[in-house]
Amino acid sequence: MTEALAPSPASRPGSFALWAPRTWALGLLLSAALVLAGCAPRTLLLKGVADELAGQGQAEEPDLGLARDAAAFYLKLSESVLRQVPGHAALAESVAGGFTQYAYAFVAFEAEMLQDTDARAALRQRQRAARLYERAHRHAMAALEIQQPGLARALQGPEGTQALRLAPEHVGLAYWAAASWGAWIALSKDKPELVADLPAAIRLARAAYETTPAHGQGQLAVLMAQFELARPGGTVVAAERYLARADAAAGAPSASALITRAESVALPAGQREDFERLLRLAIAAATPRQDLANQVLRQRAQWLLDTIDDRF
Repeated sequence: MTEALAPSPASRPGSFALWAPRTWALGLLLSAALVLAGCAPRTLLLKGVADELAGQGQAEEPDLGLARDAAAFYLKLSESVLRQVPGHAALAESVAGGFTQYAYAFVAFEAEMLQDTDARAALRQRQRAARLYERAHRHAMAALEIQQPGLARALQGPEGTQALRLAPEHVGLAYWAAASWGAWIALSKDKPELVADLPAAIRLARAAYETTPAHGQGQLAVLMAQFELARPGGTVVAAERYLARADAAAGAPSASALITRAESVALPAGQREDFERLLRLAIAAATPRQDLANQVLRQRAQWLLDTIDDRF
């Protein structure tokens, strides 16, 4: 998403959800959990289902089309289980990440591609993406509030950054809460009350970054760079420091960092040669990696290159 923030497609390799062949066994387990009268056995079974769903959310799936087809069912089932066990942090992280990535990779991206040919359809897709980002944010924040009561209030205060401390095991949830929040804000420029939440989203991302700066092989650092470029008074110099940290955490040039440089630095500055160079580097960085996140990045970089004449 180029308007302000783009959520990084993954916080860890293979984090797009795939509904695996274990569906039948898991369905039977879920059915048993729902019909048991005893509270304790039901809770234990639901926790087992939640553990299984959270684990499947980390399964790798190299086929982009198959992942899109499977994701909707996985997300709906996971969401229904999460409502039964709202304190299950791993499932909440998986659900929030799944909704955010689905919106970014399949819905918001489709809106961008439609913009020049069907503005009404593009608007509908942007509105849908915004709702999905809101949904992701709501799940992540609800789980964080259970883990750390008073978090939402601390984020809104003027001293929120200093008062907020996150445990390392909560960084993933905070990452998805902040990423979905920023993306939701970027698609909601007509809602000033939501735009006013940008500082709180940045505080949350910064608290996560201060706890585990290399989270997601540098994806949290990329998010910090995107926030830096989106916030009033943000600078390219500061953003570049975050992007350099992302490359270091990834152990190689990061495709998402390169695309961020292209879309958020080179494009606004009218630097066509740099824009093209960065996108080609991003394609080269993503191509050897067959996980779904890098496929999404490669697809986006190629589309930006294919439509370069429309941008300069």
